Amino acid sequence: MFQPPQNIVREIFLLVILSFLWGGSFTLIEFAIDTIPPATIVFGRLAIGASILLLAAFWSGVTFPKSRARWGALLLQGILQSALPFTLISWGQKHIDSGLAGLLNTTPPLFIFLIGYFVLRDRAAAVQQFIGLFFGFIGVLIIMGPSVIVGDESTILGQLAITGASISYAFAALNAKKFSDQSPVLTAVCAMAFAALLMAPVSYFVDDPLGLSPTTPAIVAVCALGVFSTAIAMMIYFRLVRTLGPLGVTTGGYMRAGFSVLLGSLLLGETLSATLFVGLMLIFAGVAIVTGLFKMPSSTQTKA
Repeated sequence: MFQPPQNIVREIFLLVILSFLWGGSFTLIEFAIDTIPPATIVFGRLAIGASILLLAAFWSGVTFPKSRARWGALLLQGILQSALPFTLISWGQKHIDSGLAGLLNTTPPLFIFLIGYFVLRDRAAAVQQFIGLFFGFIGVLIIMGPSVIVGDESTILGQLAITGASISYAFAALNAKKFSDQSPVLTAVCAMAFAALLMAPVSYFVDDPLGLSPTTPAIVAVCALGVFSTAIAMMIYFRLVRTLGPLGVTTGGYMRAGFSVLLGSLLLGETLSATLFVGLMLIFAGVAIVTGLFKMPSSTQTKA
């Protein structure tokens, strides 16, 4: 059973930092996507992040795993946490704004609940969680708007790609519980290294990176993604999975969405519409209800 950390204020502060780093990644991708294709953006940030984490691992003197089962679990973590969702997000942002991408990426807590209830057969959930799930789902539908029915195909596919990344993040958070017995730096470096190795041939054969002519802002954006939104963020993330639990750490998604929308408006001139705010409020409400941040009367809380 998950036990809240003793210094909850410190962990919440780290969750805010993580949300800012990941919320800012949508804006950085927007700077890079015009001259650097999605797979190369992902490989670049993963290669930079893995290199920094490898130095941190050697500096801290961590011992690498020796069992094949643990290496296999770390490979799966690299796919679910980075290779797959990063690619889906980068590709999706070719078709939708960074703010909208950040909003759609608020849903991992809702997917964690669904996976726990229907896949892992965790029946401890109460009516409160179903109500929260309903609010969050309606919020996503409102954000997607009429394009779900009559929109152009590229916009719908972009939205579905970001939503697919959220599902991958949910599975990643659940899988990350396996590594609570080892250093967050060790988990992060192994998962990121695997993800970088997987994305290297994809980038080479799909994007032909040697023939690209990226702009300076795009290169800086990929470097920032590697240092801040990958290396530093992943060390914080794997720590918080251990201290706050999978559901707790993914609730930072709504703060991440807020940072994404704010940065998209300030730096990219993206429009803040009433529909986005309505959808965002419903998603916030859904996440708060599902995770127990808002307690409804006569409701049995789900164990995280």
